Amino acid sequence: RGTALQPLFKMSYSCSKVGDPRPGQPYKGGDFYAFLPDNKEGLKTAKLLKKAFERGLTFQIKSCNGEERVTWGLIPHKTSWEGGKARNGYPDAQYLREVGTVL
Repeated sequence: RGTALQPLFKMSYSCSKVGDPRPGQPYKGGDFYAFLPDNKEGLKTAKLLKKAFERGLTFQIKSCNGEERVTWGLIPHKTSWEGGKARNGYPDAQYLREVGTVL
């Protein structure tokens, strides 16, 4: 395996807004890690993921056991270098093309 880019998203505690499951309710944040290959395609994807994050498309708020929490949204992210596609990891030869299509 080669070198990697590892974006970190820090989502703090806050209150949900209009359009979220329970507007005005506090939600739990967290640290979210993703992995991209450190190559031309990975850098291009990182820039697109940054734009998606800035537009509020990366995460969503879901209710889990009565608690609102931040979760990954509909944009696929690789959260491990191992485990293959079934576990959101590598190897996955189609990932950069698939995420590029979504973005």
